[in-house]
Amino acid sequence: MSPRAAPMSPEQRRAALVEATLDLLRCHGRGVTTRQIATAAGVAEGTIFRVFDSKDELVDAAIARAFVPGAVAEQLAGIDRGLPFEERMTRVAEILQRRYRSTFELMGQLGLVTPPPGAEGDGERHRLEELLALVVDVIGPDAADLVVPADELAHRLRLLVFVGSHPALADGRLLTPEQAVDTVLHGLHRPGRS
Repeated sequence: MSPRAAPMSPEQRRAALVEATLDLLRCHGRGVTTRQIATAAGVAEGTIFRVFDSKDELVDAAIARAFVPGAVAEQLAGIDRGLPFEERMTRVAEILQRRYRSTFELMGQLGLVTPPPGAEGDGERHRLEELLALVVDVIGPDAADLVVPADELAHRLRLLVFVGSHPALADGRLLTPEQAVDTVLHGLHRPGRS
């Protein structure tokens, strides 16, 4: 007989169910069943209804969770500041692109064209400012070599990665992180090249 896992608090159980549901939404959309959720979370199906009033409430909580930046800030903070500038910016673009593509895929699976109500607003503006501040921190001393302020570089790179990561906005021609960084740092016109 295997040892029993330590019991979870209702908050921990709720968080585990939300994460399991979020993973399943990416595959099944709103058609996910409570049985699938329970199996993925490793709980009995009835456990879901001890912490959520309905499957719809759980699904809505998972969708809301998808729009919280989560690990992006930690990943940006973890970029080695000793790397060459262009490599650091490529790491930034990779992190942002993973986040955007994951969100776009979920929205497509759910039939959403825009984020759900409540996913944006004052909190979104604050999170965006925090994100840009982290990118400025990654730019670090290389800001002195820029022809625009570091926050403007961060803004332009984020915009290009966002658009270049969305299949419809990019006309089906997604940009790689390297292409986005090259465009922002070096442009597309280089006179004198043969």
